[in-house]
Amino acid sequence: MLIDAGYDISFETDQETPMLATLSIHPSRNKDLRTAQRITTNVPVPVYDYIDGFGNVCTRLTIPAGGITLSCAFTIEDPFEPDIVAPHAMAVPIPLLPDDVMVYLLGSRYCETDELSETAWSLFSGYTPGWEMVQAIVEYTHNRIQFGYHHARPTKTAWDAHQEQTGVCRDYAHLAVALCRCMNIPARYCTGYLGDMDLPAIVGEMDFSAWFDAYLDGRWYTFDARHNRPRKGRILMARGRDAADAALTTTFGPTRLAKFVVYTDEQRVA
Repeated sequence: MLIDAGYDISFETDQETPMLATLSIHPSRNKDLRTAQRITTNVPVPVYDYIDGFGNVCTRLTIPAGGITLSCAFTIEDPFEPDIVAPHAMAVPIPLLPDDVMVYLLGSRYCETDELSETAWSLFSGYTPGWEMVQAIVEYTHNRIQFGYHHARPTKTAWDAHQEQTGVCRDYAHLAVALCRCMNIPARYCTGYLGDMDLPAIVGEMDFSAWFDAYLDGRWYTFDARHNRPRKGRILMARGRDAADAALTTTFGPTRLAKFVVYTDEQRVA
């Protein structure tokens, strides 16, 4: 399937403000692009990219006084197949984990394993370490949190979401990631595009989405605690320990979000 995707995001500011944006697709999807993918601006400013420690494309620029609009539009080919389900996949014993996977067992800014460890072990210690346990965590998280955009805030952590029982997709991902790590299963936060093309009806305004990967049987598998079902059409942008490593934008000064439009649609052949 060919998918047309992109965004127009505007910021207002009263002074020059440096910005770091993680708004490009992940390099692992570059081979699937069928058109160029470039971040453009409505005012001429220097823009350049680098690859961070998690393999994400990060874009640096400075917003001029007044503001800026960041835009991107591209076509990507996607197999449009559901997330892989591997019910027999088992957890890897910690001594056998690769060195670069160990970081995804540790607590992080938005995933406080120390706060949630006792809860996790009381809830999930009876499950077989592996797919069964991760799926139990996904179902618990899905049922624990009530979705609503008005529940979102940038400081909300996994512990906050668990206690308040409300949140958005990133909160579902943070809580599931933290609970997996508490149970000694490496988990990493992911963000990207996820449209409603595989759903029977539109579920709300289009936005970027968040999900997570769990490391089982020597590879990463995708899970989605918000939807609690395999989904189709994911386009990965960034991943890391949590949203601090994969923030869509980080501004180093006061800014105001003036416009936020994201789209992901199946390309229709005339």
